[in-house]
Amino acid sequence: MKIAFGSDPNATEFKKILFDYVSAKEGIECTDFGSDDPIYANVAIEVATAVAAGKFDRGILICGTGIGVCIAANKVPGAYAALVNNIYQAQRAQLSNNANIITMGAQVTGIEVAKMMVDEYLRCTFDPASRSMPKVQRICDYEKEGK
Repeated sequence: MKIAFGSDPNATEFKKILFDYVSAKEGIECTDFGSDDPIYANVAIEVATAVAAGKFDRGILICGTGIGVCIAANKVPGAYAALVNNIYQAQRAQLSNNANIITMGAQVTGIEVAKMMVDEYLRCTFDPASRSMPKVQRICDYEKEGK
């Protein structure tokens, strides 16, 4: 599995810890899109574009609260970012919503909780035969309508 990481400068150390944690897992290849740009939307858009294009299987974005990078990533067609604050949300981001990106806040999330959220998110796979599929499909259809 290929994972794209990005953050704003405020979340650099948090991202580095999480990046190293995920990179150490067998079968996972991580790429760091950086954290130098103070305009968090730039790295969020870059990661989201790469994930939406299929260059990466999933993305992980981090800023102070996780809100800004989530909003920015969701502006990219084909990117479906979910802000996660707990393990259940990380699970449901994938199982219920087929989110290809999760976002979190370095200033509001402890690093050990972040590791558990990422573990759960990466462990889960969306089932297109699930009862969530019609809901996810409506989002995709609306995006294609270009409205």
